[in-house]
Amino acid sequence: MKEYEAQVGVIAAGPSGLAAAVQAAQLGASVVVLEKSAAVGGAANMGMGPLGIGTPYQKRQMIDISVEKAFNMFMDYTHYNVDARLVKRYFAQSGETIQWLEDMGVEFEGAFRYFPQSEATWHIVKTDTGIGPRAASFMNRAMYEKALELGVTILLEHSARKIIKEHGKVTGIIGTAPDGQEVRVSCHTAIICTGGAGANKDMIKEFTGLEHGKDVFHFAIPGLMGDGLRMAWEAGADQTQMRIEMASDLGGGEPTTGGVTNIMKQPNLLVNTFGKRVMNEDYMQNTTYLSNVANHQKNKVCFSIVDSSIVNYYVSHGVDVTSLVTPNPDVSDFYEGIEMLKKNGSKHYFVADTIEELAQKAGIDEDNLKETIDNYNYFCDSRDLEFYKDPKYLRPLFKAPYYAAAIHPGGYGTVGGIRINENCEACDKEYQPVPGLYCAGADSCNIYDDSYMFLLPGNSMGYAVNTGRIAALSAVEYIRKEGKNGRVLCQ
Repeated sequence: MKEYEAQVGVIAAGPSGLAAAVQAAQLGASVVVLEKSAAVGGAANMGMGPLGIGTPYQKRQMIDISVEKAFNMFMDYTHYNVDARLVKRYFAQSGETIQWLEDMGVEFEGAFRYFPQSEATWHIVKTDTGIGPRAASFMNRAMYEKALELGVTILLEHSARKIIKEHGKVTGIIGTAPDGQEVRVSCHTAIICTGGAGANKDMIKEFTGLEHGKDVFHFAIPGLMGDGLRMAWEAGADQTQMRIEMASDLGGGEPTTGGVTNIMKQPNLLVNTFGKRVMNEDYMQNTTYLSNVANHQKNKVCFSIVDSSIVNYYVSHGVDVTSLVTPNPDVSDFYEGIEMLKKNGSKHYFVADTIEELAQKAGIDEDNLKETIDNYNYFCDSRDLEFYKDPKYLRPLFKAPYYAAAIHPGGYGTVGGIRINENCEACDKEYQPVPGLYCAGADSCNIYDDSYMFLLPGNSMGYAVNTGRIAALSAVEYIRKEGKNGRVLCQ
């Protein structure tokens, strides 16, 4: 068995684990990190940046957002079904965390909205290729390099398996090295940052009742198997409800062009399998809302429908609504994407020369769909009397061919499962801290209740980085109180 010694053991090196490692090391603690993959960053390498509130970027951009405003928005949104103390601490620290990251060399493009109705809390990491997906990998790299500079030992391709406790307190972590050899990290505190169970279909079915690839389509990042959840529960942490961090999926992940996905995500006519409208389509850009809508339909699916006149308008003029994820209004590759889908035998996109044929292909009630489109076309000449959709998004459907795309519940993997308090201490069934055990990031993320708070974008990464820091601060304070100071500088 290979052995390491540290005051703080961190399990996983995603944004919460890296933040925890850096923060603990800055306070003078010795830190060992076990990461099961061959690279750091985890799912966050696909992201773009964290939430920040009260930052210099927002002040310079004259953005009216404060901790008080964000806190009240968040608690109202969740109906106070979440830990107000944790939310307040996270938000109050988030602005300073942006500066903390900048001190490591992270640069930001500014503060942005995700979609028009959201607040500008998303701090997009600056890259050498402009704004776009995977920008946060630059942030993860900066934290990784800072951790190494501070003397943190990061063991890549080392998977943690078990938290060791003696006399009720954490004393170490057992893991496995790349060669299969057992590894022991003797430590006074352990911080679990393993990112949930998004790739564990069996665990998702067991704890959420949803079947991946049928009921829900989400990013299944390899390696996110719920290891940290199991370890925490075995070590005495209470189990809270695990959820999918919902954000709708278009087309079941089938490959196509940006033009197809961008057009089918516009505020188009949206119906369920009964051919009935199901929401004010203005709000389709909030993919949490859209995912919730789909989740409550028969077969957990609804359909975005356009005709050739709408497609031609978008191709000629650009789409109505853009976002930071789909910022380009140009959709001229729509027809190329449709041909690709036809060639691949798509099961989630449909093309037909008549409404009747479209209904048959998609499995939509034919008579109801025809009636819905008749009514919708009438609304386009007056106003939407059913769901009060903004007239600027009302466009009639009358010209073949017709196109439909299936929309299912989707998301970013799982959140929640480990009970924590505002200090990110893992707590038992009596709500008492398990001595020396902490949790940050997705495994502990119980703050959304049933719906991800997309109105304050950057929440996933912001929560991860900030709770990583909070967990480290708490762990170092625990070490100091326990008399395990070593070289800890915390007072």
